[in-house]
Amino acid sequence: MLSLAGCPSVDLGDSPPDIGLCNPAKGEAFFESDVWPKYLNATAAPTKQCTKGGCHNQTGVSALRFTTDPVDLPANYKASLVDLNCGDPEASLLLVKPLAGTEPHGGGDIYPDLSDPAVVTFLDWFNP
Repeated sequence: MLSLAGCPSVDLGDSPPDIGLCNPAKGEAFFESDVWPKYLNATAAPTKQCTKGGCHNQTGVSALRFTTDPVDLPANYKASLVDLNCGDPEASLLLVKPLAGTEPHGGGDIYPDLSDPAVVTFLDWFNP
């Protein structure tokens, strides 16, 4: 009989939450048609591109990375879910990090307030 009494156990911590736990009401289609081009990768407003330079693209140094070369919208949608809060969308890290006066953001303040059209688009993602 093999005894494992001398083997140490390893505490791996709590199980991570299901990545699909927060799926905004308008889902992936709205992410692809509105959130990605207007909020995360605003090509019409280059200073509001989260994927610009080495920030949130696949070569970036941030924990949140999007695939941009080539763009992989389904993968980018899944990556965004980690930083969402469906119970309180205004508390989503994907919003509060670039929002002025909230969480510190290495890229600085991107959006001045909740009335910014891109932020309105982001929040609309959660409305049925």
